[in-house]
Amino acid sequence: MTVSKIGVLGAGTMGGGIAQVAAQAGFQVVLCDLEFSLVEKAVARMEAFLSRSVEKGRLTAELKGQALNNITKSAAVADFADVDLVIEAISEDLELKKEAFAQLDQVCKAEALLVTNTSSMSVTAIAGATKRPQQVAGMHFFNPPALMKLVEVIRGYDTTDETVKTIFEVAKKMGKTTVEVKKDFPGFIVTRVNMAQVIEAVRLVEEGVASPEDIDTAMKLGLNWPMGPFELQDFMGVDVTYFILNYLQDEFKDMRWNPPQTLKALIKSGRFGRKNKSGWFDY
Repeated sequence: MTVSKIGVLGAGTMGGGIAQVAAQAGFQVVLCDLEFSLVEKAVARMEAFLSRSVEKGRLTAELKGQALNNITKSAAVADFADVDLVIEAISEDLELKKEAFAQLDQVCKAEALLVTNTSSMSVTAIAGATKRPQQVAGMHFFNPPALMKLVEVIRGYDTTDETVKTIFEVAKKMGKTTVEVKKDFPGFIVTRVNMAQVIEAVRLVEEGVASPEDIDTAMKLGLNWPMGPFELQDFMGVDVTYFILNYLQDEFKDMRWNPPQTLKALIKSGRFGRKNKSGWFDY
């Protein structure tokens, strides 16, 4: 299947970033959110990013214009009627995603592929909300999508080889490197490994072994990580870490994924640790 037009559902940080990557790769893109103002803000962020790239000599003004011209703003899922591929990038809420995919299944043409940008949730469960589970997969981008090179491609139980092949081709055209998650297990690859090291890092703090600052320094200089585990949590949001750990514990029924008490206390304090807000380093 040839993909030339992509729909992106959700105009938040991830959705807007994915739309930008697709538009820069030459795809026609329909960026949709229930609130049109969110779509406009996403395009404004996109324009600002591209303008900085032009100023730094990384992009020509012509290519910036072409990318922006590839974007169609929308507040109606019905505008996905003729797209070849939809990338869902809404909140990490399984029931909400299933509702969205049921609606997409009704709106999109029969041959269209439907993929979710979930970082940990069951692709099979999401696909079950449609009548085309063989054409549903995961396409997990990383934040920020315009800079991060990896895309995890996740098979649901019914996902066909042809669907995976097409997604690989789309990701390659976007300039991404792909890895295949062959079994639909919670957390996939990156999130599962990352959450395991997050738990151990928090336990080191709880046991009084080291401070968050020293743990971050140790991991960056000792293992050449670009970010320490606590810096990463503050960037992505401590509340997101907490949500993912609860989800993994619920799915695996394994206490190793139980959120550490210090993390629970930080959440209960109301300080969610998003970038530029209080988090581990003010705890």
